[in-house]
Amino acid sequence: MAELDLAAVRKRYGDAEILHGIDLHVPDGEFCVFVGPSGCGKSTLLRLIAGLEETSDGTISIGGDDVTDLEPAKRRIAMVFQSYALYPHMNVYENMAFGLKRARYPKAEIDSRVRIAAKTLQIEALLARRPRDLSGGQRQRVAIGRAIVREPKLFLFDEPLSNLDAALRVEMRVELAKLKAALGATIIYVTHDQVEAMTLADRIVVMRDGRIEQAGAPLALYRQPANLFVAGFIGSPKMNFLPARAVRTQGTELVVAFAGNAEIVLPVAMPVAPGTPLTLGLRPEHFRVGVSGGPVLRGEVVVAELLGGESYLHVRAGDTTIVIKTDGNIAPQRGDIIEAVMPAAFAHLFDADGRRVGGVAAPAVAALH
Repeated sequence: MAELDLAAVRKRYGDAEILHGIDLHVPDGEFCVFVGPSGCGKSTLLRLIAGLEETSDGTISIGGDDVTDLEPAKRRIAMVFQSYALYPHMNVYENMAFGLKRARYPKAEIDSRVRIAAKTLQIEALLARRPRDLSGGQRQRVAIGRAIVREPKLFLFDEPLSNLDAALRVEMRVELAKLKAALGATIIYVTHDQVEAMTLADRIVVMRDGRIEQAGAPLALYRQPANLFVAGFIGSPKMNFLPARAVRTQGTELVVAFAGNAEIVLPVAMPVAPGTPLTLGLRPEHFRVGVSGGPVLRGEVVVAELLGGESYLHVRAGDTTIVIKTDGNIAPQRGDIIEAVMPAAFAHLFDADGRRVGGVAAPAVAALH
């Protein structure tokens, strides 16, 4: 078993506490992605799991064994870094075999492991090449292969695609998704790119300021963000936020005013007094332009990104500018006035503290800390 358990894990540098009591269980075979803005603590947490940093408090267990105080070599983990860290004087085969040779594995087993990993990664034809003769994507595959041959309990990836160009990152995301299915291993993956997180993860852990804001399946976080931070971080382009206020209750529903006199009716999970300031959230892809039925937002197009298959319209409504994603056949110009329907079925409602308090598409969920 290669499950990972973190219990009240803290990290301090002097008087500064970087991680504030992290509790997390990662089941065997899960692809778990830590995501968050720079400085949120995700890479520090990964380094604690790897044993590259000392834990200030709490325990780290891998496969049921407490490894909190073990050195990295004894944790049965393999780590793939942002930099490839390949030996330039060795060919691909030698780079992949180096760790096993140092551990004095039998020559036949080393050869078997290297060739199986090379086949899995489709780099069999590259085994005789030196790193300088490889592309960035090929070098990253070699670095991953070097980790695979060790047959670790746990794979740790620290922003492995950051050095690749945009097209190659897309290609490598696909390859990593295939690799996840082939290995069936427990993987912890750190990235600041929420698109990588959404496309690769079985479960996403969203972090901010050394704490876990929310953890869950990618679509659960997309549909059921626990708070404003998660709602704004997950999704591309990010969710639009409009200032709003409670008008009156209707049973378990609340009438909410926004953009002047426009109103929308949403279910709420708790009582909200009339006049309470709120934030209304709707993703760019959920607006409807050129149709009728539902609350309408009216505004002026200040920027129109016409990409052919789709258009992104930056619309100023009062003091707020929002982004609307539409079909590419809709191509307004700067200065045009448009009306967009806001379907209540996809709206989210947040209170003054940023907590989600209502919305049809996603029942309220508690933030995880």
